[in-house]
Amino acid sequence: MAKGHRSQIKRERNANKDTRPSAKLSYARVSVQKACFVLDAIRGKDVQTALGILTYNPRYASSLIKKLLESAIANAENNNGMNVENLYVAECYANKGPTMKRIHPRAQGRAYRIEKRMSHITLVLDER
Repeated sequence: MAKGHRSQIKRERNANKDTRPSAKLSYARVSVQKACFVLDAIRGKDVQTALGILTYNPRYASSLIKKLLESAIANAENNNGMNVENLYVAECYANKGPTMKRIHPRAQGRAYRIEKRMSHITLVLDER
C-alpha cells in the first residue's frame, strides 16, 4: 500500500501523467485487425502525410481514423499550443472492445453465430 497523505499520492500520480496530445475513439464498429492495417500505415509519419494517406485509403477504418487524427491535431493546437507543422504520430494502437453476438439461421434449423467486433482506437501525437 502507498505511503503518504492522499493529496501527496494524487500529486505524484498526476506528475507522471502523459502530456502529449491524444484522441481516443471507443466502441468503433471495426475489428482490431482491420483497424491495425490502417494504423500501421500512418505510425511515425508527420500529420500532413498521415492525413494524405488516410484520405486516399479505401478501407472503412481510414475514415474513422482520419476523423480521430483531426481531433488529436485540434487538441494539440488548442489545449497544448503546439505547432501543426512539427507534429507527428508518436503512437497509434487499437485495443479489443466488446463483441456483439448475432445469430444467422442455417439449414435444418441450425444457427451460426456471427460476431460483430468492436475496438478502442487511440492516437497520440508528439512534436519533433
